Amino acid sequence: MKIHVKNFFLLLVFSCSNGFAKTDLQPESILEQYQQLLTQQQKEFVKQRQLIAKQGKEIERLKIRLNSLSLKISKKQAVTTKKLPPPLSTAKKTKKLTLPSSPVGQAPTQTAEEKDLPEMAIVSDTVGGVLTRKGNLVVEPSLTYAYSDGDRVFLDGFTLIPSVAVGLIDLREIQRRSYIGSLTARYGVTDRLEIDFKLPYIYRDDQQRSRAVSIGVGEDEIFDADGNDIGDLGFSVRYQINDGADEWPIFIGNMALTMPTGTSPFEVETEQSTPGATFPTELATGSGYLSLQPSVTALYPTDSVVFFGNLSYAYNVETDESIGEYDPGDTLGVSFGMGFSINERSSFSLGYSHRYIFETEVDGSALNGSNLDIGTLLIGYSFKFTPQTNINLSFDIGVTEAAQDVSMTLRIPMTFDFLSNFQFPNMSARPLHGHPAHN
Repeated sequence: MKIHVKNFFLLLVFSCSNGFAKTDLQPESILEQYQQLLTQQQKEFVKQRQLIAKQGKEIERLKIRLNSLSLKISKKQAVTTKKLPPPLSTAKKTKKLTLPSSPVGQAPTQTAEEKDLPEMAIVSDTVGGVLTRKGNLVVEPSLTYAYSDGDRVFLDGFTLIPSVAVGLIDLREIQRRSYIGSLTARYGVTDRLEIDFKLPYIYRDDQQRSRAVSIGVGEDEIFDADGNDIGDLGFSVRYQINDGADEWPIFIGNMALTMPTGTSPFEVETEQSTPGATFPTELATGSGYLSLQPSVTALYPTDSVVFFGNLSYAYNVETDESIGEYDPGDTLGVSFGMGFSINERSSFSLGYSHRYIFETEVDGSALNGSNLDIGTLLIGYSFKFTPQTNINLSFDIGVTEAAQDVSMTLRIPMTFDFLSNFQFPNMSARPLHGHPAHN
């Protein structure tokens, strides 16, 4: 605007001097000077308009950033007005608001900051969110229902040629249902270290329909068996390796130990219905061997999506059973997927898990056909019922022949903060505002 006033004043002085002073200028010279002055003012106007437009865009960008930071600060203040949470905890972190020190029109320099994880529904025991905050205890009751069925052919005998079999040929249709109630406790030793304990109780029910077609049996044999007992106890330790700054994923190291406290398959008694066909009288609730599983989890958060992946290897310890030296095959597993933040209280996760079980050996000899591929589609949903209580519902859908057909798990993690005033979660009240947290 100062340039416009200055040019207008010069134009006025120039016009007055031409009107009152006697010069030898011709009308053509005066017109040419006016045109040059007008052209110069038009160029200055274009520059000013471009500068104003550029500053307007920068102002809009800063407004958007300020609104986003203000929203995150308000969510944090709605949950607790006490001290700010540490950078790596189950509470949502508040970013520091930094006003630009450079003039408007120049983008402020952004510094590296820790990544902020939105809520992510739990779809696997090996993949969760960031670790439990220091001094917090998470108690998580859960209930799992699993179902699978299949047809099997058993041959107790030998074959002369591929199309001629001598011995018992037994056709079986098997339906299996499992109900698992678990109680899990997680405690945050530090903001980067978490310990975990899981106690399961299992009830299993199998129904088998069998017919020995090679000995002329005209009716099906229906055999029901069930079993219920404590399952295998689980212990695990998780440590967050880095903070995810400088556009790096967040890496978490895991170590899980499974103790064979459930009923072993080798302890189950069997009975014979038709010659050569045996059925268990009771179902096992445990694996019968010790298992140690290290794994690494990677989490990469964006604005509303968290990408996750996990790589694991389970070492299954050899045992001495009645059948001989039993060496269960080790397991190599990989899983990946993404979690979507629907709003501040709910999220949705989708992923895939695949495990390869190596061959089982008895007395050093591998059992043919004992290696398995288990592929599962993972679907999960999470809802923040209160600031301390989440509700997680997940589904595992088998996509390979060796996998279970379907399983459904309901988890209700409840957080207790022992570093502040102890308050039991209020299950009847729902907060107006809540911030996502990983449990």
